[in-house]
Amino acid sequence: MHRTKEGGGTAGRDDIDALAARVVTSGPHEAAELLRDQPVDVVSATLRRINPSVVQDVLERFSDQQREAVIENAEAAGQQWERNLTYPQDTLGRLMEPPVAVFSPSQTIGEATERVRELVKKAFVTYGFVVDAEHRLVGVVTMRDLLLAPSDLQLGAVMLRNPFFLTPEVPLMEAMKRVLNRHYPVYPICDGNGRLIGQVRGQTMFEEQAYEISAQAGEMVGVDKEERLTTPWPRSLKFRHPWLQLNLLTAFIAAAVVGVFQDTIDRIVILAIFLPVLAGQSGNTGCQALAVALRGMTLGELRAGRERALVIKEAFLGLLNGALVGVSAGVAMFFVARAQGNPNAIVLGAIVFVAMMCSCVVSGLSGALIPLTLRRLGADPATASSIFLTTATDVASMGIFLALATVLIPR
Repeated sequence: MHRTKEGGGTAGRDDIDALAARVVTSGPHEAAELLRDQPVDVVSATLRRINPSVVQDVLERFSDQQREAVIENAEAAGQQWERNLTYPQDTLGRLMEPPVAVFSPSQTIGEATERVRELVKKAFVTYGFVVDAEHRLVGVVTMRDLLLAPSDLQLGAVMLRNPFFLTPEVPLMEAMKRVLNRHYPVYPICDGNGRLIGQVRGQTMFEEQAYEISAQAGEMVGVDKEERLTTPWPRSLKFRHPWLQLNLLTAFIAAAVVGVFQDTIDRIVILAIFLPVLAGQSGNTGCQALAVALRGMTLGELRAGRERALVIKEAFLGLLNGALVGVSAGVAMFFVARAQGNPNAIVLGAIVFVAMMCSCVVSGLSGALIPLTLRRLGADPATASSIFLTTATDVASMGIFLALATVLIPR
């Protein structure tokens, strides 16, 4: 949580801090409801204390009238929030703060120092940014420079020239890779012409990335990223229930596959014992492939052109793992069938082996292809991926197993 040194005109600093703490632990909708009846100055002071990405999500859920009032009251911060709203989700543009310590190269160390003394009464200042007449970033001044350099020396003589900066359109994950070995507390953000338009704190970037990663597990099973522990149950129901209906539909598809082979199951009841075994093993194989694929996408390792290699690798691993697990499962089927006096014990063991191997190949392929397909369609690769994967693995494992039994074991 980011604090400034500003308070609200109608509430004490402790009250605003407490309100900010409640906002950051609520979903955007609940946070907007929490702030809806608060005075404008309290709302703007509260939003100044929290991650800019959260601010954007909350502002989007305000009415137009309240949003305009809050932005106007927040002055420089509000202008920055308004700019940030123009950038897509998951880009650095959503995380920008206004750069308050901005100077010209001709200003002296003494002038800049006096200016900083005034600025720190209202905001935290880490660096001074030096811009030319067209507001293009030409240098950065550290607090050490202001402390040690002669007061009559111009900033242009002590500033760090050609400073590293980021652009607002860069996705958060790409930005994280670019700053991995820099570890600066603050990064300037410039537009395509090099004009300084904001700053982003390293802490803010890592907080946002941690939040996105924490939300991924829920998205895989249809839990909306907005849902928190404090989300009211009616809204949680609204988030979750549609995906449960979808999951029920896909479960019916798997059940229909079993229904097609009902006669085979009636003839060879022992098959029913091994249906959950195949479904469980193939499902876990698919989840492993899915986890690796999603992690590669999240870390930016899965670049364009490497999709085919991922799919081939997961299919091959599915084949190997399926064969090894299939041997154990096939031996188990043989002894169970033999103990029941089934004359087709050897054939049943072989069927389990082949079915396990084939279903694990399909599961590996599904685990890789489902997130790739979702991303190609413009959706979050994690969105309900586990639901789709479960359907694919259940249909494949049960269908292959029962089909082989139907064909290879005579009536």
